[in-house]
Amino acid sequence: MPPDDAELMQRTAVGDERAFEELIDRHQSLVIGTIAKMLGDASAAEDLAQQVFIRVWQAAPRYAATAKFTTWLLTITRNLVFNETRRRSRARLLPLEQEDGTPREIHDVGSVEPGHKLQEKELQDAIEMAIASLPEQQRLALILRRYEEMPYEDIAAVLETTVPSVKSLLFRAREELRSKLERFLDGSF
Repeated sequence: MPPDDAELMQRTAVGDERAFEELIDRHQSLVIGTIAKMLGDASAAEDLAQQVFIRVWQAAPRYAATAKFTTWLLTITRNLVFNETRRRSRARLLPLEQEDGTPREIHDVGSVEPGHKLQEKELQDAIEMAIASLPEQQRLALILRRYEEMPYEDIAAVLETTVPSVKSLLFRAREELRSKLERFLDGSF
């Protein structure tokens, strides 16, 4: 029988790199997927996931199995994603020139994809933008519930709040998404 996460963390705490690699193998998809959905940036997700696991390695000696390992792991993930979101919001503007002074290329997606594919892409982009525009707590609650299928109790632990608060966050997130995606929902698209 394979060791559970708590046992792997105990072994990691004393420097067992194989145990740590096993934890990474088990949970990297969850971490990368959650980060990618929160940031809307798959390449940044891998970099940030590395930081998450570096923090896991560093915190291993202090780890106490008081909650599920994934709850603890997603709490670390949440903190790093929220920090990255704040860092990005301070550097929102995209310069028209690249660092070397050459003009930045701007692509017109509409001219590349015809008809139906363009509508699908527009809808997908609208959904991603609507999710990205949600407040951090609502966005993370929605991603953990919808994409990771986590129970309310686990989401509450990750967000360090109560189950009723999670339900409220999810309700407000869904209402906000419904409002932002109204033109797609009413058939006028």
